[in-house]
Amino acid sequence: MNKIRYFEKEISYIKNKDNQDDIKVLINLLPDYFFSIPASSTGKYHPKFASTKNGLVKHTKVAVRIAYDLFETVNNFTDNDKDLIIMALIMHDGLKKGMVEEEYTRFDHPLLVSKLILEHSNELKMDINSVRRICSMIESHMGKWNTNKYSKVELPIPRDEYQRYVHRCDYLASRNYLNVRFDKLDII
Repeated sequence: MNKIRYFEKEISYIKNKDNQDDIKVLINLLPDYFFSIPASSTGKYHPKFASTKNGLVKHTKVAVRIAYDLFETVNNFTDNDKDLIIMALIMHDGLKKGMVEEEYTRFDHPLLVSKLILEHSNELKMDINSVRRICSMIESHMGKWNTNKYSKVELPIPRDEYQRYVHRCDYLASRNYLNVRFDKLDII
């Protein structure tokens, strides 16, 4: 499976070539199921386009596109900040059902993704501080929905502007009223 082809457009938003290379390494770590499952098993928390085959990929693409478009309204992010935000959004739900596909969504999936990235940080060109920033954005992407009655895990909540930005983009991409049109896997 050529996993990179699913995110060619989103990778093109990343300005730094080394960051592009790094996100390709990370995308290749994602399990195959990520590329085919819907964003939500119930369809309750995501728009129609995300409730289909490849729905999690579509949700991810929309979250990245929202971030990319909103960069036009935010002047305090450097190009590197923007790259790291896009990278975090591409990876944020990468282990939604665990490393090996489980029946249900893993509430701790943000921590699983962060752990995966940290375990492979020696394969990346970016420094460990940038890796940690990406991980912190992913770990806190659930925002105020950081606890679950079925899990003892409590996720971090967004504390800085980068974490809040990633959370908001993910949140907006999950709104049921969105009607993003796709041509196969490309946003029209």
